[in-house]
Amino acid sequence: MNIDELTPKEIVDELNKYIIGQEEAKKSVAIALRNRIRRMKLSEDMQRDVMPKNILMAGPTGVGKTEIARRLAQLSGAPFIKVEVTRYTEVGYVGKSVESIIRDLVEESINTVKSEMTVTVEKEAQKAVEERILDALVPESVRKQPAAGIMSFFQNPQQQVPPETHRVAMSKREEMRERLKNNEIEDFEIEIEVEDTTPSMPMIGGMSPEDLGIDIQDMFGGMIPKKMKKKHVKIKDARKLLLPIESEKLIDKDRMIQDAIDRAQYKGIVFLDEFDKIVGSNSRSGPDVSREGVQRDLLPIVEGTTVSTKYGPVKTDYILFIAAGAFHMSKPSDLIPEIQGRFPIRVELSALTQKDFERILIEPKNSLIYQYKALLATEGIDVNFTDDGLSEIARIAYEVNEKKDNIGARRLYTVMEKVIEEISYNAPKVESPVVIDKGYVISRVEEIAKDEDLSSYIL
Repeated sequence: MNIDELTPKEIVDELNKYIIGQEEAKKSVAIALRNRIRRMKLSEDMQRDVMPKNILMAGPTGVGKTEIARRLAQLSGAPFIKVEVTRYTEVGYVGKSVESIIRDLVEESINTVKSEMTVTVEKEAQKAVEERILDALVPESVRKQPAAGIMSFFQNPQQQVPPETHRVAMSKREEMRERLKNNEIEDFEIEIEVEDTTPSMPMIGGMSPEDLGIDIQDMFGGMIPKKMKKKHVKIKDARKLLLPIESEKLIDKDRMIQDAIDRAQYKGIVFLDEFDKIVGSNSRSGPDVSREGVQRDLLPIVEGTTVSTKYGPVKTDYILFIAAGAFHMSKPSDLIPEIQGRFPIRVELSALTQKDFERILIEPKNSLIYQYKALLATEGIDVNFTDDGLSEIARIAYEVNEKKDNIGARRLYTVMEKVIEEISYNAPKVESPVVIDKGYVISRVEEIAKDEDLSSYIL
């Protein structure tokens, strides 16, 4: 699927495969995504003037805000991160700097591009891994020994092979290569050298050098050699350890970094969750000052600035920001005016109905019913849900939400876990097929749902 060819309506159709309801929100993000594609088709002069229209979603928890943003990112292949803004405090307070949001986005982009480039060099990297394993199996000092001496080495790798006639035993290396290809010696243990990834850099004012956009290795170039360590591992494990190492050697790092920065700058999506929790009350002291301070610190990031990262400077002008919050105790208009102006698209998401719950159980491609059936099928258990059974699960989840805290669709997980609990516990010694109808659901959940105290703990 080429995202560049999808119309907003077709983007919504794709989102509908995973998200039930919330049509206005899906329409807004679809238009925002399409506008990005349209912008890239403009002249360079016009591209600079067309800024992304950031989105503010308001609605109860568990109604699909995060899922909409995440699926949008997956659909577009864009770097995506979700952050809780309550983790950040204004400059001068102890906490993470808001600029670390952009650094995290760049790291996500780097990882994505690196994974894509790794696939392109995989075959060549596998050959390099094979050579390294062969080097461990037939060291240089051993390759120059007679065949008899080499066989003695494999029987007892610790012994010193006495020097005899200098004959290069390459045939032994080729023999071991053949055995490697046939997976005959996967459990043979060898010694390999890998990078020691134990963190050794100190924290600076409660933040790591990475949080400050500092790459110590780059700063000092080759003055700080990479710390290596030797490991004794089986060949099958050595393959897994060495493949990413050899792949990285083959990747063009400069191109990887540039591609990743471009994606973060022009395609990146940042989901700012719990946005309502940085709205201050009428009080002008204590934590409320800090909350407004977080808004002011976020402002240049959202408006467009340049953030220093260990990979180089990154502009935030064209990153799409999607803010979300329940806004139970406040409203979007309580945000500082400058922040309000940077989120021109407002979308209100509605609470889920009992009918929505029924649809969520069965309609999405990754529906809960599909997941549970697949999990239990691995134990040879065929689970079938009847229509009245599904309706009962939806009813109980909806009613518990009404009586307790409304956690939206997440309540379906707690109810489903209780319904499936005994089957899952006794698997695979369960008579198959298992039919889960209304009566079965009531027997497993109804009494708990009625007990106010018990349901607080279990549901």
